[in-house]
Amino acid sequence: MTDYKQYIAEKIVIEGVSTEEIKSYLEIPPTPEVGDYALPCFRFSRVLRKPPVQIALELKEKFVCDDVVSAVEAVNGYLNFRLDRLSFALGAVKNVLAAGENYGNSDEGAGKTVCIDYSSINIAKPFHIGHLSTTVIGAALYRIYKALGYNAVGINHLGDYGTQFGKLIYAVKHWGDIETVRKKGLSELTRLYVYYHEQAELHPEMDDEARAYFKAIENCDKECTELFEFFKSVTLEETQKIYGLLDVTFDSYAGESFYNDKMAPVVEELEKDGLLVESQGAKVVDLSAYDMPPCIILRSDGASLYATRDLAAALYRKKTYDFYKCLYVVAYQQNLHFKQIFKVLELMGKPWYKDMVHVSYGMVSLEDGAMSTRKGKVVLLADVIDKTIEKALEVINAKNPDLENKEQTAKDVGTGAVIFGALANGKIKDIVFSYDKVLNFDGETGPYCQYTVARCNSVISKGEGVVDEGAGTVKEISPEEFNLAVLLADLPHVIKEAAEKYEPSFVTRYAVDVAKAFNKFYFGYKIVSEDAAVTKFRLDLTKATRICLKKSLSLLGIKTPERM
Repeated sequence: MTDYKQYIAEKIVIEGVSTEEIKSYLEIPPTPEVGDYALPCFRFSRVLRKPPVQIALELKEKFVCDDVVSAVEAVNGYLNFRLDRLSFALGAVKNVLAAGENYGNSDEGAGKTVCIDYSSINIAKPFHIGHLSTTVIGAALYRIYKALGYNAVGINHLGDYGTQFGKLIYAVKHWGDIETVRKKGLSELTRLYVYYHEQAELHPEMDDEARAYFKAIENCDKECTELFEFFKSVTLEETQKIYGLLDVTFDSYAGESFYNDKMAPVVEELEKDGLLVESQGAKVVDLSAYDMPPCIILRSDGASLYATRDLAAALYRKKTYDFYKCLYVVAYQQNLHFKQIFKVLELMGKPWYKDMVHVSYGMVSLEDGAMSTRKGKVVLLADVIDKTIEKALEVINAKNPDLENKEQTAKDVGTGAVIFGALANGKIKDIVFSYDKVLNFDGETGPYCQYTVARCNSVISKGEGVVDEGAGTVKEISPEEFNLAVLLADLPHVIKEAAEKYEPSFVTRYAVDVAKAFNKFYFGYKIVSEDAAVTKFRLDLTKATRICLKKSLSLLGIKTPERM
């Protein structure tokens, strides 16, 4: 498989700059008229102490064109390269077809482990739309790292620790019963949780009893522990249905309670290192020298906090997995929390603190404000998925009522629309949830990309047996065919960049670009023509498109129905 960026980079010599660095700067121009690859020469101004325009002109004079790179041009500080288009397109299609479903995979991560902490739902609370981003971003990164040969470890750091469980025990004992919870599941637990908070506003003394129940859980009281485990089983049973629809899996469900007996050693190590100081009765790590508030390790009553458990979890994960990187897919509201955690690990002398990464993302809110489980103000993710599946079935019944397996197709399309919508833009962007947007099946959406795969299937099916392997080689190609081939060749780079930037939306954007390019080609040219060589190339181009679209969508967790 020809790596064109590598090929071009190796032909450029810049003193003080490595081939790999040059390769990393090569990019695809916004319009094909400019060229097929471009090198922004401002990157080298500091090293060479020259203006970008001069650097580009000097590099152009030294560059020797050949049968791979047919032309090079210096324009406004950029060095633009034009490939031999026919040779490039034939090679790109050949590479994709040869690799098949493994196209874009690599072994760059062999022997390295990446831990990814994502989803991290709260026990006894509903799986709502606010959990969508962390779940699908984390799952996409998990698949992307797997494709690059890393040993990816998906961790669902369950929120299964805290006074809220004492509140639920209080609520079940006073206003509920186990059988109703068993029958109604999370909806009943949510009702009880909301009702508790309504009553606690009138009777604040209830919180003291709730804290006592949680303390009983910590002390392994039989009745309270059994209730806690029951809440956990009810939650996981319901959430597994959603994880199944989203094609999300985990290798570990070690939640906060798992680290209950692993926090004391962390506190001891902090004290031994002289990092713990007392502040208003609490024990904290002073971070004022780093322009951060203190990291509270133990409250004045001796209780642990998120920071205590996250430090214990970090130490456990390093010891257990010896990770190359440890990612936390958590909303940007927790930026300070993770800065504190990583700084404390640094102060503890852990050199691997630099391998910890907070993959932050924007928050999801309703059109009329933020969500709150306590007030019962949430949009359940299950309801969103159900509505998109229902909408997908309506579209299928209107446009293709005789479609086989239309219920399963509607499920794949509806679920895909939800995932694609969450990954369509850069992860840091806030999302105001709107059914109208999620249920929109027009434009640059998941269903559009899925339908393009189905269109490829139809073209390939109709073209079977039309030409044989001896049809010869096409002599020229159209701009639309070349542009599509360039995109197909870029998938390995897109996957790698998505991993480096922790940004699955690169793959989402890629899928849309490929779908648009293929449809432009599809509507502009007759794929099965009188010329056998042309037909063979166009069918191969269609097969390669299908491979790249299916691969990119599968990395996002989106299935591709055969027909739509």
